[in-house]
Order: sequence, then C-alpha cells, then structure tokens
Amino acid sequence: MAEAMLGDHEQYSCSICLELLRDPVTIPCGHSYCMSCINECWNTNDQKGIYRCPQCRHTFNSKPPLNKSTMLAEIMEKLRSTESAQSLAGPGEIACDFCSGEMIKAVKSCLECRASYCETHVQPHYNVPALRKHKLVKAAVIPVCPKHDKLLEVYCRTDQKCVCMHCLLDDHKGHDTVPSTIERKEKQIKLTHSQTKVKQTMQAKEKELQKMKMDITSHSDSAKKAVENSKKVFSELVKLIEKKSIEVIEEIKAQEKADLDHGTKLRKKLEGEITELKKREGVLDDLLQTEDNIQFLQNYETVSSTSGSDESQSFPFQPYCSFEDVTKLICDLTGRLETTCTQEISKTMNKVSDLSTKRPPFDIVIGDRVRVKPSVVTPIHKWGSVTYSSVGVVKKIQGGLLTVDFPEQKNWTGLISEMDHVTGAGSDLSTKNGPFDISVGDRVRVKPSIITPKHNWGRNVTHKSVGVVKDIKDDDSVVVDFPGHANWKGILSEMELVTNDNDEIGPSNLDPSIKIGDKVRVKPSVVTPTHKWGAVSHKSIGVVQKIQGDSLTVDFPEQKNWTGIVSEMEIVASAGSGSSRLESVINIGDQVRVKPSVVTPTHKWGAVTHKSIGVVQKIQDESLIVDFPEHKKWTGLVSEMELVASADLDIKSEDVIVDFPKHKSWKGILSEMELVNSDDDFSGSS
Repeated sequence: MAEAMLGDHEQYSCSICLELLRDPVTIPCGHSYCMSCINECWNTNDQKGIYRCPQCRHTFNSKPPLNKSTMLAEIMEKLRSTESAQSLAGPGEIACDFCSGEMIKAVKSCLECRASYCETHVQPHYNVPALRKHKLVKAAVIPVCPKHDKLLEVYCRTDQKCVCMHCLLDDHKGHDTVPSTIERKEKQIKLTHSQTKVKQTMQAKEKELQKMKMDITSHSDSAKKAVENSKKVFSELVKLIEKKSIEVIEEIKAQEKADLDHGTKLRKKLEGEITELKKREGVLDDLLQTEDNIQFLQNYETVSSTSGSDESQSFPFQPYCSFEDVTKLICDLTGRLETTCTQEISKTMNKVSDLSTKRPPFDIVIGDRVRVKPSVVTPIHKWGSVTYSSVGVVKKIQGGLLTVDFPEQKNWTGLISEMDHVTGAGSDLSTKNGPFDISVGDRVRVKPSIITPKHNWGRNVTHKSVGVVKDIKDDDSVVVDFPGHANWKGILSEMELVTNDNDEIGPSNLDPSIKIGDKVRVKPSVVTPTHKWGAVSHKSIGVVQKIQGDSLTVDFPEQKNWTGIVSEMEIVASAGSGSSRLESVINIGDQVRVKPSVVTPTHKWGAVTHKSIGVVQKIQDESLIVDFPEHKKWTGLVSEMELVASADLDIKSEDVIVDFPKHKSWKGILSEMELVNSDDDFSGSS
C-alpha cells in the first residue's frame, strides 16, 4: 500500500513546510498540517484571537483543538519507511551521517550540527524543542573554513569571500565584513533586478519576433501577388513577351528568396537571443532559489557577470525591395507594349535589379562590428590611426562605402569589400575580451583612466608598463608578464592593447631623454617613420638639432633637417659610455645576452633564454651569430642584444672558462688568451 501511495507524495505533504506530514493534525475545515507548523503559524499571527486555515482561509473565532491524527500518522510512518528504503545515496549525492549499513540519501543538512540527515533521522530536529532552533537546509556539503574548520558565517567585502568568525581576528582583521544573511539580501535585490531586466528584454524580443514573422509573411504574400499579376499581364502578350515574362518572374522570385533568406537569418538570430535569455533566466532563478546563503554568495559573482546586458539590439526585418513598385511598372507597360515592348521590359527587370543592389554586400549592416581584411595592404581611403587589430562599429552605409567608429578613430571611411565581419564570443565587445579583442600573447598596459587596479599595482607596474598577456581566465581576469613583475593579475576591462610598435615593453635600456646634440637613429622596431624615410635608413646616425614637443629635427649625413618623432628614435652611445653600452659597440668575441625588454626575439628563442650568455661569432649588418652553451650558431638582431660585463659572469680574478670543440669547460688565465676577430681565424664552435 505504501508503494502505491508514493505516487501521491504531494497530497501527504504539509502546505506550510512542503515536507511529509510530521505529527499530523486535522483542523475543523478538513485540512491537515504538521502540529508544529500550524502551531507556529497561529502563534505568529498578527491578529490575535483570529485563527485561519493557511489553505482555504477559513476563520475560527477560537483556537481549534489540535489532536494528533493516528491513522494519518501511521500512513506517514509507512510512507517514510518505504521511501527511505528506496532512496539510497547515489554518486554525487549526500548520504545520511547517522545511517549504518546502506548509505541512505540525506534530505536535510543542519548548519549547527554540521551533519546531514535522512527523513528518519531528521525527525528529532522537528520534535525536540532544543533542536527546533537549528537551521535546516536542503541536503548539501556544508562549506567550512579550510583554515579554522569553522562554519562560514561572515562575508568579507574587502576580499569578496565567505569567512568564519575566527578569520575576523586573523587574516581579515580590519576588513569590511557583514553577516552572510545581510550580504545575501543586498545581492539578492541586485540579482532580482537583473532577472527582471532579462524578463523584460525577453518579452520585448518575443514581441519583435512576432512582428517580424508578420512582416515576413506579408512580404512573402506581396511577392506571390506580384508573381500572379506578372503572369496575368504577360499572358496577354504570348509570343512577343513570353521570354521576357519568364525572366522578370525569375528575377522577382530570386529577390524574394534573397529577402526571405535575410529575414530567416534575422529571425534565427533573434530566436537564438531569446533562447539565451531563457537560459540566463533559468540560471538566475536557480540561484535565487538556493537556500544556502554561502552557496548563493559563492555563485553570485559568476552568475551575475553573465546575467545579460541592460541594452538590447533590435533586428527589424526591412526588405530591400518593394514588389508593389514592380507591379505598378508592369501595369504601366500595357499601353506602350506594341512600340516599346523590349525597352520597357528591360526597364522593369532593371528596376528589380536596382532595388536588390541596395542590399549591403557581404551581409554587413549598420551596427555590425568589422575590421580591415588581412589581405588588404592599404585601404583605398588610407589607414589613418586604424590597424589590422582595430575593431569598430559600422555607423553608416552608402553604396559601396561605409563609415566606422574605431576606438582609435571615429568616422573612418572605407570600402565594404575591404572589411571583414568580427564574429564569435572571442570578439564580443561586451564579453571578457573587451573592446580591443585582447588575447593571449597581446601587448597590453593599464588604461590611463584606472587610478588603482582592482588587484593593486604590484611591484614596478605603472601606467607606462607594457607587458604580454600570459593567460585569460573565465572570470574576466588576466595574467600579464611585465618586465618588473611576472604573473601580474588584473581585470580585462582595466587593460588596453598596445598596438604601436614604438611602445617599448617595460623600461628600455635606451635613454628616453633625448637632448639637442645627441647622436640618434631610427629604432629598429619602426617600420616606417611617421614623417617618412626620405634619404634616411635604419643605419643612418645623425645629430639632434632641435626638439619641439614630440617632434625633433636631425642632421643626418644623407639628409639635413630631417623631421621625426622622439618616440621613434634611440640614442647611439659611444664606446666609452660604461655599463650602458648599446648594440652599436658589440664586437665579435663579446659576451652577450638577449635584452630583458625583448619578449620574443625576431628569429625565435630556440634553446636560448634571457639567462643565456653566449659569445658573438659573426656580425653582418643588423644580424649577428652567437654561440650559446645551449644553442650553437644562434641568429639574432644586434638591437635585441646587450653586452654582459665581466662582473655579471662566473669568472673569478683572472680565471676564464672556455668551451673548445674537443674540451668543454677548459680553464685558463685571461692574460693567456686573445680574441679571435676574423671569421677565417675561427674554426669550430666555442
């Protein structure tokens, strides 16, 4: 009998606590409740002396006697016994801590006892007065402090995490902390507000979808009517215009298909957004239904960050061809067909074609995010401040031209055929990758508008520091390697791409304070100077004659009064400049290593690292060949290398250690050795 009653589980549940009846009592109106539940309900009633049934709202002038229903209690006991026997804890489920033998599935967890109970063992918490005050929640793993093994009861707003009472006197002393219940209430209000916005957005999208379906149907009917009218008109011309009739009909159908395909794309896109909003609503609803404050708070940030945008982009169906115009033109032909048949039919077909050409090619429409195609060397209307990495939003389309707002340049004009769509989650302006499509390997720095990053500056990181993105997390955090701080953690929204090759990574070993009279040259990293090369090249060395703002005037042997930008130049130091000697004085036989500011050498690392120290074997123009212990005949650029002074090497007094082809780690005296400066005198690898 109990097994048969399992299917009617709900009718044996208390409408107050929603659990199976415990100590069931039936009040005069016929409804049954747990004795403790109805007593508590009536005791907390604001209107003293008036007692109502929570279900039918029947009013009793005096408190009805509550006598235990013996028969219903026996049914409940059998039902619990049968249910417990069938409810074994499965993988990933919480088992009762008090059941011996088989692991019975727990239904409740007590935050005070820090234990989980099945339906049978949880009864004392309902019946024993001292245990009734304990906080019961749906069976779950009770989170505790890993350091103090205490219940998590407090939320630290400073570190944004749940902590125990002992943590307040330890790691979180002096932090902004509040009880978890208060923090949940505040965050629940925000989450409820977000859920309301999602519902409103979803409702608006559903209305838009209905209107779009009607528009598409109407447009399709218009096309069908245009076809019917065309058939009727052309049927009267039989031989003369039979061929032209077929061509016009095919043109209309082709345009109808193009418009319907376009409408279908928009409809699917809108349906996809509605589906996504429904998923988001479900996630928000699940979190709002979470009984455990700690689980709620721990999942809040993840769910709230994906709760959707406040703004919604509309996708109205706007066909590019009106078939009513075509019908009118066809009717006008009837009076002039005998003399101008061929001419007028051509005009009709041209009209359909002209209307279809108003559709932007490549399906790029206003509001789309685009960038210049990699195959375009130079856009027709020039680059301006835009680069291949720039992603902007289409503001206007006219013919084959479009106007785009890029972060680097507003109202940029280009050809539609030169642009690519930017699609996918990785390129979404509203997602974790931000407005500049930051990805692993990109060079970034903290935005000037950020006074203090969320995770603080760290050591040696400033607004001028430029680092390389090492990792991007799902929570929109980013790990960056700066020259003075490896594995620095920040937030994507706080960072900006460094797209200018002239922005050095970290502090440069070149003196940025260029003064009049200094000897300078164009940096190797500058492909084309802002004011063009003229007769100057990367090898040219000149003297600064004038500096005004960020511009300077240099006299080169090849060109006098050459104008350049300070940030594009580097100082050429003399050999006597001490420890700051630059690549211009690197000679064959010198000890060198890759500069710390070079993230990846032009010719790749191979087995070499920043710590590797090798000997220069050959120099040709801007390239050099170095023998490192880890990598022989390694090729690099002179501008990427720096000299290693004797103080930096593992050489004591006048001792020297040399790798000969037939004798590794050979030890000698410096005074006994001489440099090999000629390639002809050098045989083998050192």
